[in-house]
Amino acid sequence: MIRALFDLTANLQAFRELSSLLIHHWTLTFEMSRREITDRYRGQFFGTFWAIGHPLILMMVYIFVFGFIFKVKVGGTPDMPLDYTVYLLSGLIPWLSFQDSMTKASTVIVGNANLVKQVIFPVEVLPVKIIIAMLFTQLIFLALLAGYTLITHHALLWSYVLLPFLFFLQALGMIGVSYILGAIGPYLRDTKDFVQIFCTVCFYLMPMLYLPVAMPWVVRGVLYANPFSYLIWCYQDALYFGRFEHPWAWLVFPLLSLAVFIFGYRVFRRLKTMFGNVL
Repeated sequence: MIRALFDLTANLQAFRELSSLLIHHWTLTFEMSRREITDRYRGQFFGTFWAIGHPLILMMVYIFVFGFIFKVKVGGTPDMPLDYTVYLLSGLIPWLSFQDSMTKASTVIVGNANLVKQVIFPVEVLPVKIIIAMLFTQLIFLALLAGYTLITHHALLWSYVLLPFLFFLQALGMIGVSYILGAIGPYLRDTKDFVQIFCTVCFYLMPMLYLPVAMPWVVRGVLYANPFSYLIWCYQDALYFGRFEHPWAWLVFPLLSLAVFIFGYRVFRRLKTMFGNVL
């Protein structure tokens, strides 16, 4: 199995197969993503506001705690050009999308058992619909962050042009991870709980609440070992620094995203044959 993971021919075939499948079922995937956004809060008083309200309130809490209570001082220097709010949100926004997608992906097959048991239904679209819905919400928050940056600093960084590229890479990584968690979920129903604990711990081991240089060298090593740190560093370069402050991240992040995208689909393809038996 390990040797098969490094089989270039098999990986290229898996990439082409998955790309073709998603393109072929794009209309179905888009419609299910739209319903993922609109149906989640149907019948509630504030409706789809909660799709934005939950993460927005969470971000405001983090800004208040770390910006006003702990008084983290960032900004106003050539090395750290913008304020702490932009520094925090440039990493927090993509992480919240990734975190929510992992939590939802761990139960997406079990939660759609009626569809999965239909022989003709393409179960591969189920994890992807979650990703599209998460990225739509993330896009709204990035627009709000851009508006805040314009108001407080009167200009946007040229590096905003890199966001479509980062969005694409993030989507690949999120789809791959969602395929892995979605494939494991029916066999291990505790997957969601493991994911929630992992995300809680991982949140404090990424370079977005505080500066890496302010951390002990032992903990700093954990940042580099954490694959999600490279996602955060790339977004910080685009939204906060306006330069390639972490050039190695722009090498690691694309490779990781592509590798996880292919690996996740191969795991999903192997395990999906028994979904009907375990649901």
